[in-house]
Amino acid sequence: MPRAAGHAAGVAAVERVVGRAPDLGIRWLTLYAFSSDNWCRPTDEVDNIFWLLRSYLHLETDRLRRHGVRLEVIGRRDRLPNLLLREITRAECATAAGRRVHLRVAVDYSSRDAITRAAAGLTTALSSQQPLSPDLVGRMLVQALTPGSGEVDLLIRAGGEKRLSDFLLWESAYAELLFTDQLWPDFDAADLDAALTEFRRRQRRFGGMPAETALSTQSCTGGGR
Repeated sequence: MPRAAGHAAGVAAVERVVGRAPDLGIRWLTLYAFSSDNWCRPTDEVDNIFWLLRSYLHLETDRLRRHGVRLEVIGRRDRLPNLLLREITRAECATAAGRRVHLRVAVDYSSRDAITRAAAGLTTALSSQQPLSPDLVGRMLVQALTPGSGEVDLLIRAGGEKRLSDFLLWESAYAELLFTDQLWPDFDAADLDAALTEFRRRQRRFGGMPAETALSTQSCTGGGR
């Protein structure tokens, strides 16, 4: 089948995942739709991807609004087709009040580009004698390209690939990574359920010690409790 058929099936997977996410307690969901590096693909494939994005926004915006989904597109906008830009603006405005889940779709997105733009913003910030810190860089990232971004808890890479492909590199510093052989067009609610089950098995230490060890150490060092 043509590659366009795979992209169309991928849109159906988006609908399944977005529909299931709120039931699992997921309040922030970011999907990688089009990387800045994807511009190197054949022109007809790029045009088809943008057409699918525009069709998805046109057909699904009202349903997203009714289900409390706030949609936001992150990434560069200066290179996107005008018709797609208009549909993005309409969808973001129509769903702005959504509180059930915040759905972010990354289009013409590059994490390295976001970090580069943030670094440019640091020049101004440092000239005002603000101390350089990860928090400051994070704020610059938000201003540069990724509004509303925060720490990623779980990053799922489908299709058997085992790389991040320039996706939310800064925000994923302590993310749990899950690589699955399931192709994205086949990804469904059961796959998302399984990913969350695996996530709950993980012990997140953020550079510290396991919770049990920390408690034991506290007891041994004179806490008395």
